[in-house]
Amino acid sequence: MTTERFTIGKKVIVAITGLVLTAGSLGPAGAQAGTTGESTGESTAAVAAPKPPKGARAVVQVSPNPTTRRGQELTITGHCGGGKGLKAVLGGIDREHPMLRNVRIIDDNPRGFVAKATLAPHIGNGVGPIFVDCGGEAGVTLLVTHV
Repeated sequence: MTTERFTIGKKVIVAITGLVLTAGSLGPAGAQAGTTGESTGESTAAVAAPKPPKGARAVVQVSPNPTTRRGQELTITGHCGGGKGLKAVLGGIDREHPMLRNVRIIDDNPRGFVAKATLAPHIGNGVGPIFVDCGGEAGVTLLVTHV
């Protein structure tokens, strides 16, 4: 194991090369075998999915995904990851031509929200983002369209 120091401005970054290389080469299976006192599921979850930063902890899913026709009704579900409740659902980044029309929040529960929307008639084949605002936490997923 080697230790290297890098200076960036006034901050010193220390890299422990041997440890980084070992952790990277072990992967989730190696990390499980090397842990003591932890259950297998906890160590896998910690390695596989680091916790997102504050402000980006909402989780969102869209179904059906992929969509197959224009005007199709979509169901947007998820949870707010500590946010106050579902405040808005946005489809795409173009405000003049949004991907979603007639967005309705059915249940704004932060532990399990539900919204409905229809796919815009101008949408073609492709991929676009669906954003949710949960009052302090946000989330995004991709919607695939095959129309």
